[in-house]
Amino acid sequence: MQSCEISADSTDDPLSSGLRRKRQPRIVVIGAGLAGLSAAKALLESGFTDVTVLEATDRIGGRVQSVQLGHATFELGATWIHGSHGNPVYHLAEDNGLLEETTDSERSVGRISLYSKNGVAYHLTNNGQRIPKDVVEEFSDLYNEVYNLTQEFFQRGKPVNAESQNSVGVFTRDVVRKRVKADPDDTEAIKRLKLAMIQQYLKVESCESSSHSMDEVSLSEFGEWTEIPGAHHVIPCGFIKIVEILARSIPKSVIQLRKPVKCIHWNQSVSKEIERVADHNSDLPEENKGSNVFVECEDCEFIPADHVIVTVSLGVLKKRHESLFHPPLPEEKVMAIEKLGINTTDKIFLEFEEPFWSSECNSIQFVWEDEAESESLTYPEELWYKKICSFDVLYPPERYGHVLSGWICGEEALIMEKCDDETVAETCTEMLRKFTGQP
Repeated sequence: MQSCEISADSTDDPLSSGLRRKRQPRIVVIGAGLAGLSAAKALLESGFTDVTVLEATDRIGGRVQSVQLGHATFELGATWIHGSHGNPVYHLAEDNGLLEETTDSERSVGRISLYSKNGVAYHLTNNGQRIPKDVVEEFSDLYNEVYNLTQEFFQRGKPVNAESQNSVGVFTRDVVRKRVKADPDDTEAIKRLKLAMIQQYLKVESCESSSHSMDEVSLSEFGEWTEIPGAHHVIPCGFIKIVEILARSIPKSVIQLRKPVKCIHWNQSVSKEIERVADHNSDLPEENKGSNVFVECEDCEFIPADHVIVTVSLGVLKKRHESLFHPPLPEEKVMAIEKLGINTTDKIFLEFEEPFWSSECNSIQFVWEDEAESESLTYPEELWYKKICSFDVLYPPERYGHVLSGWICGEEALIMEKCDDETVAETCTEMLRKFTGQP
């Protein structure tokens, strides 16, 4: 059984014991993802010397995780630098030569495929037919026009009516559907294809917004989200290089891995247990006993601090904020945590010996014709695969081989995660056979 301890002052405190009142503030950063590492790096560069980073897992990087398969690097987490103008991640990558392998053909095309600038997205139906390019372009123009309207509620303070239910999905589906049905130039067959495409575009949007469904995304606040101008870039050698650059200037002694935090005792609120341990440790410096914050770790260590920077994900905060903070967070913070939403977005990588797609194809988009009149994007557990919106072609093949990257989000992604790799591969292959018409 472990005994609880309270850490003493850092041994490398530059100030002598006789100047304790002027000592450096002790700062604890929780989480060693991009935010935590950036915070620690900024503090150290600003002259703070008593900085500790606590990371629950056995690695740094958080939601950045690059893996090497063969000669190629695949991103399990963060994939792109979204925009270049004024983007600090872009400038960090550019200044360190991480984009030198990136060619003009690896830039953004529209809002769908970010892998290849050249080529086109193939919109295929579950009956094995490709939707004509001109039909896709007409629908895309209409959808983007309505998408721009969703931004205006926040940006221009437009009132939200009851019919939209303050939902991006409900509003978009309703407006696009009405305009498609009212178009006098389209045949009934073309109208039905366009109506089915609404759901496919909303699935793509759900993956981009990390939501289960755009029906759950606030219409009145959606316009607060903006894109950084400029091209989208991939980092050929892996996004993890950004993490390594940030960590390079942070002494190894600063970062403690496998150090999950149990509770943050803040606002000068110290539990009886801490006081008891403090009294028991007679050799503990007096200023440790009077710290503003104590970070209680799962291994029973109490780390005193003057300031704590919490960089854990929203998902962790949702699950643990009640037990993670003592006293509880202020009501407005709790309300923000509970009202903000983020869901699961998963990737599926499929590798083929030879490509079955044409050289101009940069993505395969799945359009289910039976969803033309659907009002929901939620599926029964056994139909989880219908939430897969698309497969992007990884580009260039000289780097990645013949690999497709699929996208699925929300509750269906969590269902997929329970399946073994073989089941997912077989299910996706069967979908590709169905939609391409190729055995």
